[in-house]
Amino acid sequence: MFRTAVRNVLAHKARLLMTVLAVMLGVAFVSGTLVFTSTLSDAQQKSSQKGFAGVDVAVQPHRSDAADAKPGAAPKLSRALLDQAGRVPGAAGATGTVEGFTAIADKSGKLVGNGFSSRGRNYFPGPDGKDARFPMTSGTAPKGAGQVALDSGTAEKTGYKVGDTVRLSVDGPVREAKVSGVFTTEDGAVAAGGSLALFDTATAQQLFHMPGGFSEIDVKAAPGTSQDALKSAVDKVLPDTAEAVTGKKLADDQAEMIAKSMDSMKTGLLVFAGIALFVGIFIIANTFTMLVAQRTKELALMRAVGASRRQVTRSVLIEAFVVGAVAAVTGLLAGIGIGAGLRALTGALGTVPDGPLVVAPSTVVASLVVGIVVTVLAAWLPGRRAAKIPPVAAMNSVHAAATTKSLVVRNAIGAVLAAAGIACVLGATAVGSDQGKALMSLGAGLLLIGVFVLTPLLSRPLIAAAAPVLRAFGISGKLARQNAVRNPRRTAATASALMIGLTLVTGLTVIAGSVQKGVDKMATDALKADYVVGMANRGPLSPDVAKTLAADPEVTASSPLRNAPARIGGETEYLTGVDGKAIGELTNLKFTAGSFDGLGDPKANRAVVDSGTAKQHGWQVGSSFATTFEDGKKGRLTVSGIYEGNEMLRGIMLDTSVLAPHQKHPTDMQVMVKTKDGATDAAKDSLVETLGKNPAITVQDKKDVSEDIARMINLMLNMLYGLLAMAVIVAVLGVVNTLAMSVFERQQEIGMLRAIGLDRAGIKRMVRLESLVIALFGGVLGIGLGVFFGWAAGELIGASLDTYELVLPWGRMGIFLALAAVVGMLAALWPARRAAKLNMLAAIKAE
Repeated sequence: MFRTAVRNVLAHKARLLMTVLAVMLGVAFVSGTLVFTSTLSDAQQKSSQKGFAGVDVAVQPHRSDAADAKPGAAPKLSRALLDQAGRVPGAAGATGTVEGFTAIADKSGKLVGNGFSSRGRNYFPGPDGKDARFPMTSGTAPKGAGQVALDSGTAEKTGYKVGDTVRLSVDGPVREAKVSGVFTTEDGAVAAGGSLALFDTATAQQLFHMPGGFSEIDVKAAPGTSQDALKSAVDKVLPDTAEAVTGKKLADDQAEMIAKSMDSMKTGLLVFAGIALFVGIFIIANTFTMLVAQRTKELALMRAVGASRRQVTRSVLIEAFVVGAVAAVTGLLAGIGIGAGLRALTGALGTVPDGPLVVAPSTVVASLVVGIVVTVLAAWLPGRRAAKIPPVAAMNSVHAAATTKSLVVRNAIGAVLAAAGIACVLGATAVGSDQGKALMSLGAGLLLIGVFVLTPLLSRPLIAAAAPVLRAFGISGKLARQNAVRNPRRTAATASALMIGLTLVTGLTVIAGSVQKGVDKMATDALKADYVVGMANRGPLSPDVAKTLAADPEVTASSPLRNAPARIGGETEYLTGVDGKAIGELTNLKFTAGSFDGLGDPKANRAVVDSGTAKQHGWQVGSSFATTFEDGKKGRLTVSGIYEGNEMLRGIMLDTSVLAPHQKHPTDMQVMVKTKDGATDAAKDSLVETLGKNPAITVQDKKDVSEDIARMINLMLNMLYGLLAMAVIVAVLGVVNTLAMSVFERQQEIGMLRAIGLDRAGIKRMVRLESLVIALFGGVLGIGLGVFFGWAAGELIGASLDTYELVLPWGRMGIFLALAAVVGMLAALWPARRAAKLNMLAAIKAE
C-alpha cells in the first residue's frame, strides 16, 4: 500500500503541484513570520544588552503607591546620592544620567526621523575627562549651553560636521547650538534609527527640568565584585525614594519586554497565515477528492482483491503525508527567504539594529508540523470516502453521488450553526464593547462555519439568479450555469475560499471607513478652534509656545491643554488645565448641566467634568470634591458644569491659574488656536512663522487632524490587504483545481459537445463562464458577510466612540466584486485550454 501511495503521488505530479503550492504559501507565511520576529527580537535584545554592558547596578527613583503619596512624577536623584553610591564598598565609580526628548532639524529645517526615538542625554566625564559610553570620533565633548554633540548616524544622515550650527528643540521653542563633536554609541534606540544629542550635565539638567539631579545613577563594580554584592552595598545608602536594580535584571526585563512586544506582531501575522492555511484546506480536500474520483475503479479493484478499508484510507493519508512534507520543506525554505528579505528591508530603512538571521529549531519544527498536519487532516475525509467505495464499483466508471439524506443532514447542521452565530453576534452588540468582544468572536466563527456548511444549498438559487445574464452567451452560458451547480459541494468549497478572504477584506474596510467618518465628525463637532498646535512626537510643550501664539496678531483666542496628575478619592486621575475665559470659544461641547461660565475665575476653584466622570463619582453641578495636587498640597474643587465628553476632550477641566501653582515645571499637551480669518493657508503660515519654523512642532487644522488619523488607518488597512492577498492567491489555486476536476469528470460530455458542433472557442467560453459564476458567488457571499460583521463590530466601537457612523464603501465593494470576477477568469485559463484540447473521439470512448 505504501508503494502504491508513492506511485500515485508521482503519477499526479501536475495535479498535486497546486496542493503543494497552497500549503507551501501558508507554511512560508508561518515560517517567515517566525524567522522575522525571532531575528528582530534577537537583534533588539543584543543591542539592549550592549547598552547595559557598562551598568552593574542602576539606582532609579522609586515612587510610593500609597493613597497619600504625591501623584506627580518620580523624584529626582541628588548629586549627594551619586557621590555616596560611587564610594560604597565594591564600587569602581558612578555615573549620573539625565535624558529627555530632543528634536533635531536637518539642514533643510525638517525633523530628523519620526521624533519618537529622538533623545537627548548628558555627557558625564569620568576622572580622565571622558565618558566611556560615548567615545568621540571627532571634535570634543559639549561644554556650556551653546554646544551639542551628535551621534555618528545622525551626523551622517544630516551632513552636520564639527563647528556647524544645529537647530533643536526639547519642548517647543527653537534653540541653536554648535556641534562640538561626533560620537559612537551602543544605544539600542540609535541602532534602530533614532537620534541622540549630548549636552553637558548642567545644560541637560536645565533642559530636562531636573536641576542638580539625575533620573538614573549607574554604578560600576570594582574587579572581583559581583552585581548582587554591589547591589547589597548600594541598598544600604539609598533613601526610601530610590531603589537599586542589577544590570543583569535590567537587561533581562528589557529582553522580556521586547519579547512581549514581538508577541503581538507575531500573533497578528500568524493569524493571517492561519487564514491562508484554512483556505488551503479546501484546496487539499478538493484535490484528494478529485484523485479519489479518478481512481474509483483502481480503489474498488484493490478492495476486491483483499485490501481493507483501513488500508485504502491509509494509502490516501500516506499520499497526503508525502505531499505535506514536500510542501512544508519548500515552505520553510521560502519562509526563511521571506524573513531574510524583511530583515534586509527593515535594515535598509534603519528601523532596527543590525543582527544575524535567526532560524530557531522551534521554527523548523513548527513549519514541518503545520504543513504535514494540515495536509493530512484535509485529506482524511476524502480518504474515508475512498474506503467506502464498494468492490462492485469496479464494474462501473463513476462512483455514486452524495445522497439526498447526507445533504439534508448537512443543511440542518449548517442552519443551526448559522443561527447560533447570528444570535451570538446580535447578543454581543446588545451587551457592549467590553463583554461583547468574546461573544462577537464566537458568533463570527460559528456564522462563518455555518454559511460554509450551507453553501451547497445557497449555491443553487444564487447561481440561478445569473441565468438571464448567461443566456446572452448562448449554449455556452447555459451549460456553464448547469455545470456550476452539478456538484454543489465542490462548488461550495471553492467559493468558500474566496468568501473567507472577501469577508475579512470587506469587514475591515467597512470598519475603517466608519471609524474615519466618526473621527471627522468628532473633530468637527468638538472643536471650534481653527488649529491645534502640538509636538511632532506627541510630547509635552513648553508654556512659552502658548504665550508666543497668544501674542500673534492673527490669533483671536487660544488655550493650552495641560495635563497634571492628582489624587481624587484615593486614586490617581488627571486634571486638564485650560484658559477658562477662552475655552468656550474654542470648543463645541454639549453641556447637560451648567457651563464654562466662571471657569476663568482663579479664586472660585471651579471645574467642569464629563458626564462619565460625574456619574462615576456621583457629582452634580454644585458638588465639591477634595483633591491632592501634583506637589502634594490638598484643595477642593467645585463642579460648575457637566458636559458630554468624547475621545478628544473629556475628564476634569479647570483654569490653568488654579493648576499652575502646584506644578514645578508646567507643560502643555497641545494649544488650541482661533484666528481672525479662520483656517487659511496665510493664517497657518503666520503661526508657523511665529513659532520660528520649528520642525518639532506641528500646526494642524481640523482637516489635518482627520487626515493624520486617516493616514494611520489607511496604512494599517493596506498592510491587512497585503496580508489577506495570500488567502486570495490560495483561493485562485482552489478555483483552478475545481475546474480541472470538473473538466476531468466531463471528458465524455465535452467530447460529445465537440462532436455535435460546439467549437473549441465555445468550450473555452463555457469553462470560463463556469469559473466566473463560482467566483462571483463566493464574492457576493463574502461581501454580504463582511458588511454584516462590519456593522456588528461598529456597534461595539460606537459604545466608546459616540460619533461613530456606519459607512458602506460602495465603490470599494464594487472593486472587490470585480476582483473576484478577475480571479475567476484568470483561474479558468488553464482548465479552459485543457478542455478545448481534448480529443473528441478519445473522450467519447473513455470509460
